[in-house]
Amino acid sequence: MTSLPDEQTTQLVAGRLLEMADDELILSHRNSEWTGHAPILEEDIAFANIAQDEMGHALIWYELLRSLTGRDPDRLVFFREPCEYRNLQMVELPKGDWAFTVLRQYLFDTWEAGHLEALEQSRFTPVAEAAQKIGKEERYHLRHTAAWLCRLGRGTEESNSRMQAALDQLWPFHSQIWAAPPDYERLVTESLMPDLARLGSLWEDRVRTELSEAGLTPPGFGQPSAPLRDEHTEHLQPLIEEMQQVARLETEAGW
Repeated sequence: MTSLPDEQTTQLVAGRLLEMADDELILSHRNSEWTGHAPILEEDIAFANIAQDEMGHALIWYELLRSLTGRDPDRLVFFREPCEYRNLQMVELPKGDWAFTVLRQYLFDTWEAGHLEALEQSRFTPVAEAAQKIGKEERYHLRHTAAWLCRLGRGTEESNSRMQAALDQLWPFHSQIWAAPPDYERLVTESLMPDLARLGSLWEDRVRTELSEAGLTPPGFGQPSAPLRDEHTEHLQPLIEEMQQVARLETEAGW
């Protein structure tokens, strides 16, 4: 299948693509803030490459969105207001220390691994093909951040305590990862997008096991209510202002 059945379905798919693209874009920006500041030179290079990969993945989803709606990626990235972004709150939080950044990347990468694998089964061929392409790089990201999870979780008393503090800070945001937008079930029924609730359950089982193996204590199973995608923390606006500064000064520039 290479086309969508009707306008309503097209708009639903487009909305989900925007969410996925914004997640990658904002996380890429946060990760890029480590360039020149990572704990070792090798990691400085590796994490800069991961940030660049995330930016490329964002562009893949934005370009697919353009094919459906005609919306220009440059305009979407550089000329929307913060309230118009649809990224997860988790990815917009300040980079914090290295433990926070590594743990956030691990949680996101683990989710993305299962999500992309499910997207490869989409009946909408462009989504399936994009997921397959992105998944090849994301598997590397997950191996990298999972190694850091074990290294710091099982390391010194200080590294373990920093990782635990990061987990305690990030966990309240995790349920938003698989919160489905209105009418999303229609996309699941038509095999266009995966069941987010099912993937979320699998994701939580996996990360709880791996966190425990890394010497960390996952929080209890009580789930906070997930905020909507148009609800953001106070940290997004300064990030967007910084990211858009050059484009707003030179409106004809391309990214």
